[in-house]
Amino acid sequence: MTAPSHTDRARSFDVAAAQYAANRPSYPPALFDTIEELTARPLTGTRVVDVGAGTGIATALLQQRGADVLAVEPGAGMAAQFRRTHPHIPIVRGNGNALPLPDSSADLLTYAQAWHWTDPARSVPEALRVLRPGGALALWWNTTPLEIPWIADQAHRIGRRFGANPAIEKNGSGAQAALADPTGRLDFTRRKIRWTRRVPVDIHLANIGSHSIFLIHGKEASTAFLTEERQHLLQTFPDGTVEETYDVDLLVAVPS
Repeated sequence: MTAPSHTDRARSFDVAAAQYAANRPSYPPALFDTIEELTARPLTGTRVVDVGAGTGIATALLQQRGADVLAVEPGAGMAAQFRRTHPHIPIVRGNGNALPLPDSSADLLTYAQAWHWTDPARSVPEALRVLRPGGALALWWNTTPLEIPWIADQAHRIGRRFGANPAIEKNGSGAQAALADPTGRLDFTRRKIRWTRRVPVDIHLANIGSHSIFLIHGKEASTAFLTEERQHLLQTFPDGTVEETYDVDLLVAVPS
């Protein structure tokens, strides 16, 4: 099979929007506390644009913190799921390389699990254009700590079967790419925030199955792998409840 392109992987989520919305992990309150700390402003009343919003997992949390939030999402399927789940939050179609927004219109731009789908040569100038003076850019990823044995074993099995882990953010490569800002105008502060969630094995399998590497390989290949993976997981978690551990990899820049 020909290796999937970056564009193919980015577009793959539209066919699994409901699965994504139902099973992907959220984010801990400490993430938003840290964003407020690093931007030196409360989220309450802040004009936030959540780019690559997907099904709205981060967008809804930002709104709950009091932000005046607008979602931007390129995918038709993901945007449709967003509207079903969050009908009272405004959303527009677009992407980080060409934001459908006027100059100096946002106090904070956020990219939750989304910056690595952009071209920084285009998305950095766009972010700088849309941010108001004193505004900030926040990027984050739920990464999986590979020092935990069962997580490392699972990553090895995925890599052996598909040639890649299911998410670019597993090893922090999304944040590393952002730190290599081509414009030299973003001075990022980086923090990591560990958190866990306990979910039934079916939720865990549906979560990893919603990653692009599974989606582009097709249902038959993914189902075969996930069926085998269930048996591995039940050896580690015989009660059928998986303890997922994440490190949120957060980057915040306040351009001068």
